[in-house]
Amino acid sequence: MTTATAGSAELRRISLSSYAGSAIEFYDFFIYGTAAALVFPTVFFPDLGPLMATTASLGAFAAAFLARPVGAAVFGHFGDRISRKHTLVVTLLMMGFATVGVGLIPDTATIGIAAPLLLLGLRLVQGFAVGGEWAGAVLLSAESSPQERRGFYGMFTQLGLGTALVLANLVFYLVQMVFGEDPGSAFFGWAWRIPFLLSGVLILVALYVRVHVTESPTHAEPAEAHTGTPLVELFRRQGRQVLLAGGVAICAPMLVFQAGTFFTHYAADRLDFSYDLVLMVGVIGGLCAVGFAVLSAILSDTVGRRRVVTLGFAVAAPWSFAVFPLIETGEKVVFGVTIVATYCLIGWCMGPLAALLPEIFAPQYRYTGAALSHTFGAIVGGAVPPVVSPLLLADVGGWAVSVMMGALALVSLVCVRALPETSGRDLVVRFDGV
Repeated sequence: MTTATAGSAELRRISLSSYAGSAIEFYDFFIYGTAAALVFPTVFFPDLGPLMATTASLGAFAAAFLARPVGAAVFGHFGDRISRKHTLVVTLLMMGFATVGVGLIPDTATIGIAAPLLLLGLRLVQGFAVGGEWAGAVLLSAESSPQERRGFYGMFTQLGLGTALVLANLVFYLVQMVFGEDPGSAFFGWAWRIPFLLSGVLILVALYVRVHVTESPTHAEPAEAHTGTPLVELFRRQGRQVLLAGGVAICAPMLVFQAGTFFTHYAADRLDFSYDLVLMVGVIGGLCAVGFAVLSAILSDTVGRRRVVTLGFAVAAPWSFAVFPLIETGEKVVFGVTIVATYCLIGWCMGPLAALLPEIFAPQYRYTGAALSHTFGAIVGGAVPPVVSPLLLADVGGWAVSVMMGALALVSLVCVRALPETSGRDLVVRFDGV
């Protein structure tokens, strides 16, 4: 038996659906990360000192990652047992509710401690939804595409990151340019809410596309392929693969959220770079991430996922040690080149992952496996470093931030080398491990 594939028109709809959902997911995270670095310490934590306000703001940012494993397990279960498509509609609606809700929260000066508590609550809802979003999107693409072009069609989910990075930075750039960037400006008063409210429009567009796609061909296989509890079966049969896949998923979010959150705050606060500079560097970086994701995803169909991803991690490990020392020079050109180069590397590392992670797991619990492994990597790589970095910088020094980043990149390199090549695997055939 070979994997059933969708027709060309349906593949285009699935690719667009995956791309739109991924773009919104990352847009929501990027605008929150940018606001957490630039605005939220003042708006929601005004009574704390600069260091603690930043730490509290980034801590609320990281809180979403704590809810992601729960979302991955819950949505993974329903995605494996009931429907990829219907699960993705629910995750999209929840993400939209949470993000628009953040844009409507009154500040701490208006409603007191309820403001940061509401911020935290909505952030947890967002994280819960995101726990099931990425895996469902990549599974629809991977399971519907021809075996020899799985990397190419999976690429569209990954392009959402670069697109969202461009969109989020561009929206914030335009808003602060119009309303000012001083603490007493309208930007800090109310205009920072505009990027969050715009998410509601994006959600409606993506929802329209998503409800018109068909169910994954692989998921429509006979019922015996979906017996048992997916979470239990996953850890009983492929527990080692969950850990290795999670390790593979660490490096890219580590680089993404360090560049988009911690380095953004450091450049604006410690180096006194203008918001214009910081945000425009993010726009350029997002465009480069898109280009390199396209290149690596297409190449993975020819030379294999493992080889392409290994090359990315092999470069990312030494680069992670070098990024912060380069930024600490305080030179604007060096900062810009360093961040853009980091996003090029992010794109290369992310491109093949939308095909690689689904290919690791058996179909009867693939949604759960892909969701949990991606979530594990996002927590270790995306949640911890931006929160820990300000503390390491204050208590130990910048070198500690570099060591942390380099060590996490090395973990991903070791994990991908421990996995065999998965390119060309039939996604219908059941198996107990790789």
